Amino acid sequence: MNQPLRDELGDQMNFRALVGDVKPLPPSNRAEPASIRKKPSEAQLARREWAEEELGARNFLSDDFVDLLPPFDPMEYRREGIQQGVVDKLKHGGYSVQSQLHLLRRPLSECRRMLFPFIQEAYAHDLRSVLIIHGRGREIDSPANVLRSYLAKWLSQFEEVQAYVSAQPSEGGLGATWVMLRKSDRAKANNRERQQKRRG
Repeated sequence: MNQPLRDELGDQMNFRALVGDVKPLPPSNRAEPASIRKKPSEAQLARREWAEEELGARNFLSDDFVDLLPPFDPMEYRREGIQQGVVDKLKHGGYSVQSQLHLLRRPLSECRRMLFPFIQEAYAHDLRSVLIIHGRGREIDSPANVLRSYLAKWLSQFEEVQAYVSAQPSEGGLGATWVMLRKSDRAKANNRERQQKRRG
């Protein structure tokens, strides 16, 4: 037997000695590529479609005509009864980002569909300050500025929204908007309970 062949056989024997008896995994333990994974059942697809339709039916955000905002004007809104100090603190990053929604380069209809559950869920989870990243166009009728204009209209349609304001340059500037949500009844009750414990 020549030397290279003897070396190769020796290596194979050493390898077997190290790893012992190796058995192939049963088929059920193998990772399957996404292309051959089990597809959702008809019932699952129907449930998903129903949930999307239900959410869509509740989406009150108007897609009617909107006055376009000048592209270099910051956005600012506060509901009646909200102090200017809250808006100023929001404007200068005085609150932490509790959640973000990215709407960059998405069609307007998709942004409307995404914004509705985002605000509803943020409020349901007692979040107060969220950031929406939407981009900014340089022309009044650019897609990013059209979205910005609709966003200003849509946010004011939510009862949960107390205020919104364009972000600072370091947070996205006119291409991002801070939103302040009102406290939920549950959060108010929790605050009262904490204050009572402090006094007691």
